[in-house]
Amino acid sequence: MPPKAAGAGKPQKKKKWSKGKMKEKVNAMVLFDKAAYDKVLNEVPKYKMITTSILCDRLRINGSLARKAIATLMAQGTIRAVTKHSTQSIYTRATNT
Repeated sequence: MPPKAAGAGKPQKKKKWSKGKMKEKVNAMVLFDKAAYDKVLNEVPKYKMITTSILCDRLRINGSLARKAIATLMAQGTIRAVTKHSTQSIYTRATNT
């Protein structure tokens, strides 16, 4: 057997496992304040596509609040349903067609 090179028998450092990537937590509102509610009534009917997740993302509100906002806008007739499914509903702005 040939002799070992100097430093070849040194133990390697133990591999450290990463903690994984953590998703940043969103601080969503659970109740409407006056400014947020006015924004829902004025800006949301102008969106081309309206879903619960889009409202949550853009307005920083939670899902149940977004569903109530969509129900309110549907009752007013400012938006209309495109597709309704048990898990995902898609709405759009109401046009006069």
